[in-house]
Amino acid sequence: MPKVYLICGKICCGKTTYANKLCNENNSVLLSVDEITLALFGQHTGDKHDEYVEKTEKYLLNKSLELIKKNISVVLDWGFWTKAERTAVKEFYKFRNIEYELHYVDISDEVWKYRLNKRNSAVLQNETSAYYVDDNLALKFASIFESPSEKEIDMVYCGEEI
Repeated sequence: MPKVYLICGKICCGKTTYANKLCNENNSVLLSVDEITLALFGQHTGDKHDEYVEKTEKYLLNKSLELIKKNISVVLDWGFWTKAERTAVKEFYKFRNIEYELHYVDISDEVWKYRLNKRNSAVLQNETSAYYVDDNLALKFASIFESPSEKEIDMVYCGEEI
């Protein structure tokens, strides 16, 4: 039976790495907001970024239904930073009787800061197509992120490897 895996964690905590691993282990399809928004709009979307992300998430939710109907499991790689967002997506699948799991990628602040610096360096050298996260953006994301409660989480992945 197909399943949806919701990947929750801070920006640059290792969600995509973990999501790809999960895809390989479960023969699933990865649906990534960053992958689409970067491909279509690039790094500098300014005030439109949140609008693009919201539209992309809606598109991917509907695309996930299409894949589930074809008996294909899906990994949603987009952070699920707030409890409200996690609850809404869980209800979306619960209403349709689709099995889902929330996987939380946990990381220490020290490793998180290291990864942000490493990724930013790779972005500046055009070695990756990820978002550049300056200090102000990192603070914004950190202030938005709500760690999931134990009751919300089906699986914890420790993303501490450097």
